[in-house]
Amino acid sequence: MHTLRETFVWNGRTVAWDRFGSGPPVVFLHGTPWSSALWRPLAEALATRFTVYLWDMPGYGQSSKDAAHAVDLGTQGELFAALLTEWQLDRPNVVAHDFGGAVALRARLLHGARYRSLCLVDVVALTPWGSPFFTLVKQHADVFAQLPAAVHRGAIEAYIRGASHRGLRDDDLAMLVEPWLGERGQPAFYRQIAQADERFTDEIESLYSTIDEPTHVVWGADDTWIPVDRAHRLQSSIPGSTLAIIEGAGHLIPLDAPAQLGIEVSGWLESQR
Repeated sequence: MHTLRETFVWNGRTVAWDRFGSGPPVVFLHGTPWSSALWRPLAEALATRFTVYLWDMPGYGQSSKDAAHAVDLGTQGELFAALLTEWQLDRPNVVAHDFGGAVALRARLLHGARYRSLCLVDVVALTPWGSPFFTLVKQHADVFAQLPAAVHRGAIEAYIRGASHRGLRDDDLAMLVEPWLGERGQPAFYRQIAQADERFTDEIESLYSTIDEPTHVVWGADDTWIPVDRAHRLQSSIPGSTLAIIEGAGHLIPLDAPAQLGIEVSGWLESQR
């Protein structure tokens, strides 16, 4: 796993981040239960033409996982706006997946962030969201946090496999699962689910019509976590936005269809130069 080389401290949380490449800035936001590692292959491919920023949200990946710190969408949106200020990025291009979409949208609509463009990939933005397992864990997070380590690993592997339409390679599955293992990882996994709440998207849904940045929505046709009808609803909510549906891809579109997603995101970013 690549190490994120820089850190940013915000309200006691330590955010691991990295920057590389040259050209117009592009910031990637991961979702749950992922980390910036999911975006790294595409970020590295784009680094010949763009300055790319990767970061792990608190509670995820290489960032701090303090049990006392909230990791909900409200906290992450406020933090992201502060991180853009720390980086001195006025209007970067933003590419977001899963609940990273809600984080980017909250930073934009509630905390003063502005973007050059916005690319939303299978994002959490409209209710309802969350898989059946996600909902079950949310209702019983304290019980799940006490699972024996081997049972926890089996449960999280099965959960993550369900996000892929084509199936995951062993190394990709390990990359996604390993941050959630051990004494720090296991409770952190259930903690972030316990703090998920649809009120954080309900709060901003009526504001999507005020977004005036160029916006492109990308969705896996076979996403079972956040079905493709949300893509059409989201596009209709954001004036002037465009939509691309990628066949044969589920929610984990960066792994299900990396070439197709790379072409889509690269083409979008080039069109915004």
